[in-house]
Amino acid sequence: MKNRLFLTAVFGLNFFILWIAPSADSASYTYTNNTVVGSIAAYTVKNDESLIEIARNFKLGYNEITDANPDMDPFVPGNGMSVTIPSSWILPDVKSYEGIVINLSEMRLYYFFKRGKSKFVATFPVGIGSEGNDTPTGEFKIVEKIVKPSWRVPESIRKEKPNLPAVVPPGPDNPLGSYALRLSLRSYLIHGTNRPWGVGRRASHGCIRLYPEDIPKLFKLAPKGGKVTIVKQPVKASTISNKVFIEVHKDDYHQNEQYSKMAVKLLKRKNLLEGVNTEKLNTAIKEKKGIPVEISD
Repeated sequence: MKNRLFLTAVFGLNFFILWIAPSADSASYTYTNNTVVGSIAAYTVKNDESLIEIARNFKLGYNEITDANPDMDPFVPGNGMSVTIPSSWILPDVKSYEGIVINLSEMRLYYFFKRGKSKFVATFPVGIGSEGNDTPTGEFKIVEKIVKPSWRVPESIRKEKPNLPAVVPPGPDNPLGSYALRLSLRSYLIHGTNRPWGVGRRASHGCIRLYPEDIPKLFKLAPKGGKVTIVKQPVKASTISNKVFIEVHKDDYHQNEQYSKMAVKLLKRKNLLEGVNTEKLNTAIKEKKGIPVEISD
C-alpha cells in the first residue's frame, strides 16, 4: 500500500484516479477543484487480525474502521472476512486550505501544503478529548515544536490519579510520545502517544493524539507559527463527475433530525440540493458510515 503511486476509487459506477506523491516520508494526495481524496478498498482478514490492527496498518482510526464495518466484531472479525477500508474523504469545509485542519467529528487531521504549483494534503487519524474534556474548536497557531517532550501533569489529572508525579520524563511511559506541537491555546498539544489504541477514540483530556509512527511525519511538515484550524463537521458534501456525495460521521451530540437539517443546509449552500435523491440522503444519514456516499437523484 505505501509504495503505490496510483489508487482507483469506485463509487457506484464512477471511477476516478488520484496521484499520490511521496513527501516527508509519507503519502500525500494532490487536489485541485476536487475536494474528495483517497480510495475505498476491500481487505481480507488473515492471521486472526483485529479491526484495531487493520485500522492502524491502513492509517485509519478505530472509529473509521468500525463505522465502515458496523456488523463486524472489532476484536475477532474472523479470518477470510472482507473488511471495507474507508480511506476516502471529503475535505473539510473551511475558508482556506492552509496548514493543519482537524475535524473533530471524524477524528481526522489534514495538513495542506504546496510543492511548486501543485497542492497536496497529507491526512492522519487522531484521538481527541473525552466527554467533559472536549477538544476546543477555533483557529490557533503552532507556538512551539518539542522533541522528546516531558509531560507536566495538570493538577486536574493528578487529582484523578494521585500516584502520578508532577513531571513524567520522555520515555515509554510518557503519554505525549516522541514529538509534540504546542498550540497558541497553550494547554493543548498535538502529540504522539504511548497508547495507540486511543487513536480514533474520544480518550484524551483535550489534546490531539497521533499514532507514534505518524507524529514524526507531521512534525517534519508543520512549521512553527503554522495555522491550525479545528472544526466540528459531522456532515460533509462534494461532487465527483457531476454526482453528489455526502459523508456523515457519528456525533454523540446530534439526533438524526439535526443531521437532516445540517445536510439540507449544507447542500443548499453548495447549490447541490436539487440533484439529491431524498431516500439515498436519509439512508446515508441513518447509516453514518463515515465514507463518501453518492446521493444523486
